[in-house]
Amino acid sequence: MAGAVKRIKLGSQGLEVSAQGLGCMGMSAFYGPPKPESDMIALIHHAINSGITLLDTSDIYGPHTNEILLGKALKGGMRERVELATKFGISYADGKREIRGDPAYARAACEASLKRLDIDCIDLYYQHRIDTRVPIEVTIGELKKLVEEGKIKYIGLSEASASTIRRAHAVHPITAVQLEWSLWSRDVEAEIVPTCRELGIGIVAYSPLGRGFFSSGPKLVESFSKEDFRQYLPRFQAENLEHNKKLFERVNEIATRKGCTPSQLALAWVHHQGDDVCPIPGTTKIENFNQNIKALSVKLTLEEMVELESIASADAVKGDRYGGKASTYEDSETPPVSSWKPS
Repeated sequence: MAGAVKRIKLGSQGLEVSAQGLGCMGMSAFYGPPKPESDMIALIHHAINSGITLLDTSDIYGPHTNEILLGKALKGGMRERVELATKFGISYADGKREIRGDPAYARAACEASLKRLDIDCIDLYYQHRIDTRVPIEVTIGELKKLVEEGKIKYIGLSEASASTIRRAHAVHPITAVQLEWSLWSRDVEAEIVPTCRELGIGIVAYSPLGRGFFSSGPKLVESFSKEDFRQYLPRFQAENLEHNKKLFERVNEIATRKGCTPSQLALAWVHHQGDDVCPIPGTTKIENFNQNIKALSVKLTLEEMVELESIASADAVKGDRYGGKASTYEDSETPPVSSWKPS
């Protein structure tokens, strides 16, 4: 089955990836306790042998343990078969979360990720969240140096506004922007997606299944462990969930009609947004992975796309994506570069 997944160009600088990637976060963090290492390595190998080549991690997943897991999984010739993406920019010091984009931190974070992953070069290095104290030009300027030194191949941004993307791209080409895009998170379609397309930047869609909502609907909350951060998200709160379940029911109806699962339909909808979009559904189970990869063969007609988009309108979903201080693209503007005084 190797190589059965079609390849797409991500951005206009030469990066090619499988049309679907694998989000690795949930293997180590945020969605409950870490899963057994041997099981996760087996899952990663299964994904690679199935033709998936884009693997997505971050230094904050764990923290650090997810990168170490991937480093182990990519031994024995596996590294050469994948495009590895990781991220920096969120740090926890003394139990406090801080967003950092200063040049010294960016460099130190990259060096530390290379060590944990046990590799010489990161294929795609994202700024995970934007530090609003540091001009984006300054952060990207340091990443540009890391490209020139051969430590990273391509630069990405995550949760960045259209204007931040433009400013970053003017310093060094941005290859990919990672953003939340699914049937229940469509706000990026207004400005961010058009900006990426205008500039020739690839789009990596995280949480394309609505953090599992389109797999099992409202009953998903029953499976949350006490370590699962989804239990705190506004959309999963009882009063919002009652409203949001209508969306799942409608998607489920269409999926039944099509002979696929609701998660395959939701994922296929993201795939149908264009050949510059790579969704990265995460999972910790091989059977779920096998279900997700089948979404690539679900073909949607124009009428079905219109129907899905009409039921997934802005008022179909109640609750913010994150709530609280999440540092999303909505608050990612940075000061002008002229204001920067290096410490």
